[in-house]
Amino acid sequence: MMLRKFLAGLFCTVIAASAFTSCSSQTSSSSDTAEVTTAAELTTEAVSTQPLTVENVDIANFTAPEKGDTIIIMNIRDYGTVKFRLFPEYADRGVENFVELAKKGYYDGLKFHRVINDFMIQGGDPLGTGTGGECTWGGKFDGGTDPHLIHAAGAVAYANSGGTSTNGSQFYIVTGTTYTDEDFDDIANKGYIFSDNAKEIYKKAGGAPWLDGSYTVFGQVIDGLDIIFKIQNVKTDPDNDMPYKDVIMDSVTVGEYDGEDIRWYINDYESFDPEEIRQASAKEDVEIKNFTAPKEGETIVSMKLKGYDREVKIKLFPEYTEKGIENFTTLAERGYYDGLTFHRVMKDLLIEGGDPNGDGTGGESIFDKGYEDSADPHLLHVAGAVAYSNEGSLNTNGSRFFIVTGEKLTQDEVDEIESYGYEFTKSEKELYTEYGGVPWFDGSYTVFGQVFDGLDIIFDIQNCEVDENNKPKKDIVIEKMTVTKYNGEDVRWHLSDYE
Repeated sequence: MMLRKFLAGLFCTVIAASAFTSCSSQTSSSSDTAEVTTAAELTTEAVSTQPLTVENVDIANFTAPEKGDTIIIMNIRDYGTVKFRLFPEYADRGVENFVELAKKGYYDGLKFHRVINDFMIQGGDPLGTGTGGECTWGGKFDGGTDPHLIHAAGAVAYANSGGTSTNGSQFYIVTGTTYTDEDFDDIANKGYIFSDNAKEIYKKAGGAPWLDGSYTVFGQVIDGLDIIFKIQNVKTDPDNDMPYKDVIMDSVTVGEYDGEDIRWYINDYESFDPEEIRQASAKEDVEIKNFTAPKEGETIVSMKLKGYDREVKIKLFPEYTEKGIENFTTLAERGYYDGLTFHRVMKDLLIEGGDPNGDGTGGESIFDKGYEDSADPHLLHVAGAVAYSNEGSLNTNGSRFFIVTGEKLTQDEVDEIESYGYEFTKSEKELYTEYGGVPWFDGSYTVFGQVFDGLDIIFDIQNCEVDENNKPKKDIVIEKMTVTKYNGEDVRWHLSDYE
């Protein structure tokens, strides 16, 4: 059963450019992705380069700023104001970069695109995906690390993509958890040693100690730490840790410390109900549009497959993915898809085609530099949905596409998927249990069409014999792809509508 495969490798990208793509907890496969290693990713290999002994230096995170010192004031929409002090004496380039970007208004309006409970919140990417951003000097810079600054709760540091030399604009604020001596013994068994001063702070304030030495810490929250801890409880997409409802920095400005009270620790603030925040930030139950009937004269796509008498007809949704439709219809009108094969077929999941190489490694869009696309919540990966394959990001859509088959989910299966952190709205649950599909694709791929005739052909194709790479042993050829107009023919959305 495909569901079992899903549960075995939950939320792994399966529509990748190569058969060799593997699962990862990263938000994207792009080499430009700024990442922060989670506790789950902590391995002996990751920490074996750390020194076996460390100097017991004074930790500077919780040293109070002097009146008149430069601070950062961050106003987060619907949450409030967070202030953090800076440490130019230990992270001069890191501080200069952030201050100059803030002065330019670079961060104003950007969102926290990655939120992980008991770990951190990450933002500062103008693309909002974790794949963008640059420093004030252009490109990347090396901020280094300093043992006087650690990843205690409230620490502010740069995300990177493999070393402090890849710092850009993306940053994160640590929440983490408190640690015990036993916890430090466990980490020490992996080869990581902490100073006594660092241990005492992690025991009291909490944090993410395994990040020390790998990321540039340059600031520490002095007020509004409760806001950071509230944000870490928002509901997120389990596939990429992105909040369902945007958490936006309305403004990030440079100010001066005027002697106001400092509240370093979460216990300095009033308690709050995390569950209340989770409920308020849940996925919105929007109306699903996959099964909206086409209107007379509306543009549709007809696909004639070799060996089948009837055509597969696809309704398009330009109102939700304008560039995606322009890309698909333009390629079809150019005859790009004519003669290509469905190179990948997975029973109870999908059939994939549109690659001139015929192996899942090729294809291109009509736009020279690609294009930014979206995964609109009004369109789901229900049976018959047509979507673009990608290479780990919606910005890597090209010509390759897939058509969903999937299976109907039982209530037990829905409950099991939800136990892994996936969230269904009421509308999503109703459609996936009644018509089937692959809900774990939602949010990761651009759905742009829905089969309204010929769905039985798609389900017939998924039963073909395939090799170890899921490539059909006998070619399944797209004879002709035609852009035409809907003329009132019968609409048959569901497999039960066919003989």
